[in-house]
Amino acid sequence: MLVGCALLAVACIWFWTLDARHLLRPDEGRYAEIAREMFASGDWVTVRYNGLKYFEKPPFHLWMTALAYHAFGVGEWQARLWVGLSGAIGLLMTMLAARRWFGARAGWLAGLVLLATPAWNLGSHFNSLDMGVSGALACMLAAVLLAQHPQATVQARRRWMWLAWVVMGVAVLTKGLIGVVLPGLVLVLYTLLARDWALWRRLYLVSGGLWMLLITVPWFVLVSQRNPEFAQFFFIHEHWERYTSSVHQRGAPVWYFVPQLLVGFFPWLGLLPRMVGVVQPSEPGFRPALLLWVWVAVIFAFFSLSSSKLPGYILPVYPALAILAALALDKLDARVWSRQVLCILALTLVGLAASPLVGRMASEGTPNALYRAYAWWVAVACLLATVGLGMAWYLNRKGQLWRSMGAFSLALFAATTVALVGHETLGRSASGVALVGPVQAILTPDMPIYSVRMLDHTLPFYLRRTMIMVESPNLETHNELAFGTEQEPDKWLPSIAAFVQAWSAGRPALAIMSSQTYSLLRSQQLPMTLIAQDARRVVVANFSKASP
Repeated sequence: MLVGCALLAVACIWFWTLDARHLLRPDEGRYAEIAREMFASGDWVTVRYNGLKYFEKPPFHLWMTALAYHAFGVGEWQARLWVGLSGAIGLLMTMLAARRWFGARAGWLAGLVLLATPAWNLGSHFNSLDMGVSGALACMLAAVLLAQHPQATVQARRRWMWLAWVVMGVAVLTKGLIGVVLPGLVLVLYTLLARDWALWRRLYLVSGGLWMLLITVPWFVLVSQRNPEFAQFFFIHEHWERYTSSVHQRGAPVWYFVPQLLVGFFPWLGLLPRMVGVVQPSEPGFRPALLLWVWVAVIFAFFSLSSSKLPGYILPVYPALAILAALALDKLDARVWSRQVLCILALTLVGLAASPLVGRMASEGTPNALYRAYAWWVAVACLLATVGLGMAWYLNRKGQLWRSMGAFSLALFAATTVALVGHETLGRSASGVALVGPVQAILTPDMPIYSVRMLDHTLPFYLRRTMIMVESPNLETHNELAFGTEQEPDKWLPSIAAFVQAWSAGRPALAIMSSQTYSLLRSQQLPMTLIAQDARRVVVANFSKASP
């Protein structure tokens, strides 16, 4: 009964918090808007962003989001529904694989570990492609483990491997060739280390490969037929050049993902020595623990060596780490577990004491007052974790080790969720939602909106309108829509002079810009009526408010 109530509470919190925040820039707004344009246009083949061709990523995540819009309407939780489902399904499949190989207790522990892993929780509530591909890869890893169990029948092994190939295809359709490259590298390295050459005969390469091709090929063929320029841009520019060069201005040191991993997996870092020890050097047959460590090492190294780095790239390592941590937890006694709880409790108390420092922060577009408000949420999250960890320590002292582990996991899951929900104090202003009311009050269906020297990633979604880009002020914006503007040059204005001409042509229009651009155009005596503004944007019209 207690376990059932806890599962129901976790599920409710997991999906309720999808709607607890406004969308953040750039990823959340970008992918919500691309799916909205797909939903509005009915074109599910040629992906567009701000009305321009956008071939940086394949469309599976966008398809799922557009389907959510069809089923439930356009909104924030609908935009995050697929990432929430991806994280939840990846967690359940990880539990299933751990249970099959290592027993029911290990399965439950793997679920508790992944639930309390901050990176997995946050990734499952942030609208980006990283969790979509991570959930697919988690399912692929679990399916391979289930297929290779020594007690699996031939029919079961075939079904699980077919599922692995299908979700590999989903990963490719979500984020490109890494969906097949990463698993391939893992299997090659595992085979070399384990000398398990027979594994390749159990992978159903032909029939499974056909399943993957059936999933992936149709869209690639259709989009290439309709857009002959797609293949060169997608496969060369977005894969080879992105990995080997700084074309997207996302370079970082080779150790970039070390702190990401330490923060993302911090509740379980004390288990790392014991997690390494679960690999048995002379283990006969298929070696699941070795495969899990190879999975972690290959993905971590692959992205560390890349010239393009973002925090979400290493999300696929956490399900494997969760199973390894579960194996370590399964062998802990009460004394060792007590040290683990007290260590994390001490770190939480440090976080609680340091929370006022958040209130001293400020950044461009986010004034100090908002950070002061968020500092209270950080303090509450740390306090909640402190109480929960204290309960975990008490239960352990009472000889209830497994309940103590459950309390530990639930406390950190709840604390991370509170910090996530509280981020709305910062995110609301960044989303630009406060500008929507004043703009919609004067906006007409045929009125153009110009985005002058900036690409706003959230306002188009909230206004349900695309914008006409004017000039490219920086490399980030240029990289994002450069391909689209080259293919359809009539859909944007390449210079301020072209904008001034269009703005002065007499057709009622709105424009969004930074305060610096607003000051520059005012100094040039360009007629502009201020409609609304926030810390990041200014919205103006070329007519008075009374007469659009």
